[in-house]
Amino acid sequence: MAIVGTTIFSHILPVIFGFFAIVLIVSGSLEENNPKLALGIILFIMACVFPYAVLSVLV
Repeated sequence: MAIVGTTIFSHILPVIFGFFAIVLIVSGSLEENNPKLALGIILFIMACVFPYAVLSVLV
């Protein structure tokens, strides 16, 4: 049986982080705003790694 909350960490939060990361990456690259671009890249990497880190602890 899956632990309650695994769906949040595996399906919902990465999508939200990924969406905002793409928005920040596009906005940062079009405006040539390097801090915004870097934040988008970091947020995208976090969206990719976050489920593995959290779910390995929960399950």
